[in-house]
Amino acid sequence: MREVRIGLVGAGWMGKAHTSAFMNALMMFGSEYGKPVFEVVSDVNIDAAKAAQKQLGYKRWAESWEDVVTDKHVDVVDIATPNAFHYEVAKAALLNGKHVYCEKPLSLSAEQSKELSELAKQQGVVNYVGFNNVMNPASAYIKELVSSGKLGEITRFSGTYDQDALLDPTLPITWRHINKLSRSGALGDLGSHLLSISQFILGDIKSVNAISKTIIEKRPKDSNSNELATVENEDLIVVLAEYENGAVGTLGSSRIATGRKNYLSYEIQGTEGSVYYSLENLNEVHVYFTADKSEDRGFRRVLLGTDHKGYSAFQPQSGIAIGFNDMKILEVHELLSSITCGTTYHCDFNFGWKIDRTIGAILKSAEQKQWVQVDTVDEKMIGVN
Repeated sequence: MREVRIGLVGAGWMGKAHTSAFMNALMMFGSEYGKPVFEVVSDVNIDAAKAAQKQLGYKRWAESWEDVVTDKHVDVVDIATPNAFHYEVAKAALLNGKHVYCEKPLSLSAEQSKELSELAKQQGVVNYVGFNNVMNPASAYIKELVSSGKLGEITRFSGTYDQDALLDPTLPITWRHINKLSRSGALGDLGSHLLSISQFILGDIKSVNAISKTIIEKRPKDSNSNELATVENEDLIVVLAEYENGAVGTLGSSRIATGRKNYLSYEIQGTEGSVYYSLENLNEVHVYFTADKSEDRGFRRVLLGTDHKGYSAFQPQSGIAIGFNDMKILEVHELLSSITCGTTYHCDFNFGWKIDRTIGAILKSAEQKQWVQVDTVDEKMIGVN
């Protein structure tokens, strides 16, 4: 058994989710993949760091993230801060020879993310970005359907990730609305998850043409103020895309989608079949094959089960539901396994850089109202003040 000592930067909701996932990964998969040891936690809010140290079981709390990335007792720096701070913490952790587990996005620009990807490769450490939807057993199953050729030549990807969490205009402004802290709105917060699935299953996007809109242009500065502040990024976005493999795509995202709570859904169409999936029905995939010549042919429901990668860690029998948080458990298990056993993993910093590069191209396209080639986009920060 090898201990993996964790230094957490960011003691908020996501930091708690990461810590919980580490605990459950040990219980589900066993200590042969590494025993997480909660070494130290830091947060800009010292009281939050102290509370997390006590509540989550960390040995110590630190006054600054610099103390975490330089701590000789830390093996993995776990970054669970708001977006704007990922780059600085990740770079310092890499320069100190630490493995890095960074919540998405990797950074606020493709330029920064490419730098981190190259530095991680030079340092030879595990570098993992938390795109947890990639770890969904449904994603592995759908990727196998595509890769095996069972769907024929892939012609189209259509998907959306919609929520109505910010539909209420009286909700105060947060860092998610400010470009220098978030880079973008619905695209980076929600659409990036859709992009991660798309990239995982179909590969890179070649070119994009996008339109975005801010519906709620001003919000209260805080919950106790009548003063309004300007929302700097998009409430919704729609993207046309051409993939390197020749498929075409329509992708969208909205944070003000009336009635939608966590609606990540997509369909992949091929010349010999199609597959449809919605995260709101997490445990079922709908598949259609043209080879089915029965009179009542159509989409059939496939329940996730023990034959699908990752599922059997949670349930012994097909058809028993697993939950959203289980994908985070699968994610940290893959992280631990890569550190202790040298196993491969998909969501490395290079994967994160490609998503951030695509986001940059989409933002540029929406700004210029024209097609943009992803591999020629200016990789400096777009739309960041």
